[in-house]
Amino acid sequence: MKQLYPKHPLPRIVTVPGSKSISHRMLICAALCRGTCGIRNLLDSQDIGLTLHALACMGAKIEKISSDTVNVTGFAGHPVPFADPIYLGNSGTSMRLLAGIAGLGTSPYTLTGDARMCARPMKELLDALTLLEIRAESESHQGFPPVIIQGGHRHGGTTRLDCSKSSQYLSALLMISPFMTHGLTIDLAGPPVSSPYIDLTLDVMKQFQVTGYRINDTTYQVPGGQPYIPGDHVVEPDLSNAGYFWAAGAITGQKIGVAHIRPDSLQGDLKQIHILEKMGCDLFFENQGVSVKGRHLHAVDVDMSDTPDAVPAIAVVAAFAQGTTRIRNIRHLREKECDRIDAVTSQLEKMGIQTDQGEDWLSVTGGVPKGDVINTFNDHRIAMAFAVAGLKVPGIQIENETCVGKSFPGFWDIFDAL
Repeated sequence: MKQLYPKHPLPRIVTVPGSKSISHRMLICAALCRGTCGIRNLLDSQDIGLTLHALACMGAKIEKISSDTVNVTGFAGHPVPFADPIYLGNSGTSMRLLAGIAGLGTSPYTLTGDARMCARPMKELLDALTLLEIRAESESHQGFPPVIIQGGHRHGGTTRLDCSKSSQYLSALLMISPFMTHGLTIDLAGPPVSSPYIDLTLDVMKQFQVTGYRINDTTYQVPGGQPYIPGDHVVEPDLSNAGYFWAAGAITGQKIGVAHIRPDSLQGDLKQIHILEKMGCDLFFENQGVSVKGRHLHAVDVDMSDTPDAVPAIAVVAAFAQGTTRIRNIRHLREKECDRIDAVTSQLEKMGIQTDQGEDWLSVTGGVPKGDVINTFNDHRIAMAFAVAGLKVPGIQIENETCVGKSFPGFWDIFDAL
């Protein structure tokens, strides 16, 4: 249990570790190379550790130089056999992206995880892989992990994909497309959720000299015969994790920033600074960093379909804003590490804040939050978002505070130093 005490932080710039989303993608692209890649500012977290382990099982050679630097020698698109189940905890990114990589192998891979992971959907990706003549099935036949993936043909061509629950399904297919003889055209049933993450995938692939194309909102295409080219790469800071410090600046009225942020970053969670600006915050772009300073906060009505990881932090800021904030088009939050719509609203209600929710939305009416024990539901983003409230509200306690290790092991050290 983490007991928090209200603080009056001084204006400051903090440094957050590398992006979790980019770290996963860079490691996988490096493993698909023929040759050795160096990756610096890699996020050192539980989820990234699971991806590293899985890639090693598939034949990549991993040399850890330091806590945030690794060398990866790839298997050139030909993963080696591995008979034992590969455990991926509750890392949805690892599970979905690596399911695609497993489809390049000629022997079966079993991918599994913890109880929550085994209740998270995979059916849509399995169906799309099956259309490519890749064996892709759920052990339970219900579309959930454990899943068994075995490659066969690499003809490629065209497949169809329902991407309404996770953009990671599409990213998985994009990353294996260059190894298909005829490349791959992916037709979507409708516009994907969290589309900035797809742009991120294409950008990381491009850094390895593989080109993919967004033809329109529902069609993506990658030509075959493109090798991933090894090189040295640097992971930019994680803007999902930066958001908790921007939220701290919003509710305390102090200028709090995050260093080394590119204003043209493709990470979708950069959008949260503009949501905070609409809520009444000032933004500062200086010295390769971005800072936020709150003033008179007021409610907003905002579509956060493309920025799902930022929803808990924005909802906590809304508890301190005048009026009722409505956050829309977030149905996919119910399939995350926990049901984040229900988790956020239930914990704000415990703090005396009026909330409401529907299938794909939530609302928060600002007020005077009071202290209570916050249940994290073993979700790193719930823990970090509600920690922000503890800067202003006496009596906040965070249960299972170590769950932040999933994406940001050093969070409490940086937060406590504010």
